[in-house]
Amino acid sequence: VQLQASGGGLVQAGGSLRLSCVFPRRISSNNGMGWFRRAPGKEREFVAAISWNGSITSYADSVKGRFTISRDNSKGTMYLQMNSLKPEDTADYYCAQNRWAVAGSDSLRYSYWGRGTLVTVSS
Repeated sequence: VQLQASGGGLVQAGGSLRLSCVFPRRISSNNGMGWFRRAPGKEREFVAAISWNGSITSYADSVKGRFTISRDNSKGTMYLQMNSLKPEDTADYYCAQNRWAVAGSDSLRYSYWGRGTLVTVSS
């Protein structure tokens, strides 16, 4: 399963970006999906997740109220709308497919990972 994330870039603090992740519809439309990130010198961390049909979402406390995850299975695409960005949001962002249909935060339950897209937030 190939996942392809895009949409990263350089933005000033307070700005917005929208990340996209393209996934194979026939294989991944029944699976939960998620976004994770790894900041320089830090461990990978959970950002947001969405169930197979988009009815359930979950967020890390650090992004709750600023980020919104969504998906369009007809287009085979998942999104992460990021608003009110902060310098501490700077990281490589990865999309991943969960083994199950749920919106989970445990990275061990994710079986396929895309390449990262870099988000840099300047102060």
